[in-house]
Amino acid sequence: MKIVMRQDVPKVGEKGSVQTVSDGYARNYLIPKGFAVVATPGEMKTVEQFQKVQARRIARQEAEQQALADKIEGQQLSFTARASDQGRLFGSVTAGDIATDLSALVGETIDRRRVVLDEPIRNIGVHTVTIHLVGRLRPKITVTVEAEATEETDARAAAAPATVSDGGSTGAPSDDVATEGETETTVS
Repeated sequence: MKIVMRQDVPKVGEKGSVQTVSDGYARNYLIPKGFAVVATPGEMKTVEQFQKVQARRIARQEAEQQALADKIEGQQLSFTARASDQGRLFGSVTAGDIATDLSALVGETIDRRRVVLDEPIRNIGVHTVTIHLVGRLRPKITVTVEAEATEETDARAAAAPATVSDGGSTGAPSDDVATEGETETTVS
């Protein structure tokens, strides 16, 4: 059955588009809920007019938003979060977190709903995120998530230089170890 969408419905279509769906889905869900109407010749003319108006509106908005898209494109955000040894975050970096930091960086308000994330970021690493402004304006940013330094990793890092092997076959202590030993004796 051909229908005209009255509202955006995920995985079906956007407002004003003509879609073909199963008869039962249209009659039992989309039409009674007001999400769609049957595609009659009169509705098709209305859709054509709506699409023309929509195209002009999107073109105007794209022109207005181009400067913001240029500011956003290529920006890099960095987040620090607690993580396991395997690189899995104990929390997550959400679209709201990204929108807040990006807004502060570019100086304009970015709505969290404009940040395109299928699911929150839950792993350490570098992630590419798309910001959907309007129409075809979809600048990409880079989000880097790093592990927060914990007391255990700080203790391991502090212990690592103290156990430096001399690496030479002569058995003589290296200059670094001697300097370290001298520093320890003068501090004590």
